[in-house]
Amino acid sequence: MAEAKKLASLVFIPLPVTSHLAAAVTMAKLLADRDECLSITVLIMKMQMDSRISSYTKNPPHSRVNFVELPQNDSIITELMKSPQNFVAQFIESQKDLVRDTVVEITKSSSSSKVAGFVIDMLCTSMIDVANGLDIPTYVFVPCGSAALGLMLHLQSLRDDHNLDLTEYRNSDVEISVPTYLKPVPATVWPSSVFDKQSDLLDFVKRYRETKGMIMNTFLEFEPHQIRSLSNNEKIPPVYPLGPILQLGGDQTDQDKQNHIEIFEWLDRQPDSSVVFLCFGSNGCFNGDQVKEIVVALEKSGHRFLWSLRKPPPKEKIEYPGEYENPDEVLPGGFLERAREIGKVIGWAPQMAVLSHPAVGGFVSHCGWNSTLESVWCGVPMAVWPLAAEQQANAFLLVKEFEMAVEIKMDYKQDSYVIVNAETIEKAIKELMDPENEIRVKMRALKEKSRMALMEGGSSCNYLKRFVDNVINNIC
Repeated sequence: MAEAKKLASLVFIPLPVTSHLAAAVTMAKLLADRDECLSITVLIMKMQMDSRISSYTKNPPHSRVNFVELPQNDSIITELMKSPQNFVAQFIESQKDLVRDTVVEITKSSSSSKVAGFVIDMLCTSMIDVANGLDIPTYVFVPCGSAALGLMLHLQSLRDDHNLDLTEYRNSDVEISVPTYLKPVPATVWPSSVFDKQSDLLDFVKRYRETKGMIMNTFLEFEPHQIRSLSNNEKIPPVYPLGPILQLGGDQTDQDKQNHIEIFEWLDRQPDSSVVFLCFGSNGCFNGDQVKEIVVALEKSGHRFLWSLRKPPPKEKIEYPGEYENPDEVLPGGFLERAREIGKVIGWAPQMAVLSHPAVGGFVSHCGWNSTLESVWCGVPMAVWPLAAEQQANAFLLVKEFEMAVEIKMDYKQDSYVIVNAETIEKAIKELMDPENEIRVKMRALKEKSRMALMEGGSSCNYLKRFVDNVINNIC
């Protein structure tokens, strides 16, 4: 009788916020579909910041993808919130014993499979210690692009290998050569965290070099130079660009469903490619003065619009933006009535579904990487207005390097209290919605390439096979 084939199991440890977790869940299903010898357990840590993650983590999403919720400790969360700057790093550190115990239990309970690797989020690098203690290889999932990843690795090397004090470049007009960019990258678009000596970002990045590989949400045809630059660097682990890994919608509340019906009934009444969609991600919001400038810009542009307007969270709390019960409390008087025929203001938006609608012809975005890939997948041109994290570096890549996006303010920082004037926003919207703009041609071509990458024989499909083979070999 033939010996039963040993199954390989991966343990996913995503950061429990929608923008990171949703992509990780989609990737888990993608991997499980690739090889029947691979099963995946996704560990869900409880961080209380994002209530929407539960819609992505219900069993069973897939016959070989299983979710395990770790116990929640409210007293730890309360204590950690006293130092919000390092909250994520300290929270992940507090979960290490729980993860170790859970993985040990998984190992004991299954005689037919062996844990072949941890796949950790880019901000969960302290879990490498747990994997090392269990003699399990670690891979890191980086849900940003390869250009931005290369920038962070380069800055980390400048700090640690060349003793460069990066804080000296805050508010500087210095530009540096970075291997994953063809043009010098100005300090004004580096992640703000690198200028803060108390930040954990570059400490996370340093540990990527300890892993057995880096999984990236991008594809070769989108970032060819950037991916090859990382692949050719012997000091960097192997890279596996498996994208575009798109965020599938989670379960909706009854209120979500009703709001979505209203959104799409309105879009269905609009001409093709006539609507500019403004949406700034799960953490995107503006103060009242900036909202007023956007209002003026929209009215003067004359274009139809769908605007996802979010309410800033209380300053003393670690929370995501919420919903306005009445948008009139922040919008100038009479705006909603004046714009009733050509515009609609909404709260949280089903972004992928909106971008897929034929009425949408332009996307004003914070340039988060998930949103960038969704825009590419749907072939919708972008105007970039980055807010935080690596979004400024993404904007620089799209505007200056690829010349495939319109700039609103590439070096904008959400915490800078700078107000972008209505004239700048209006000009960008008009350029974005110009049917003769060449970026439309580039986006249509990329739309096709993004689909080809995932097909059998496509670049991402080939990298996926290479990654699965690497994982399976860990138990051979």
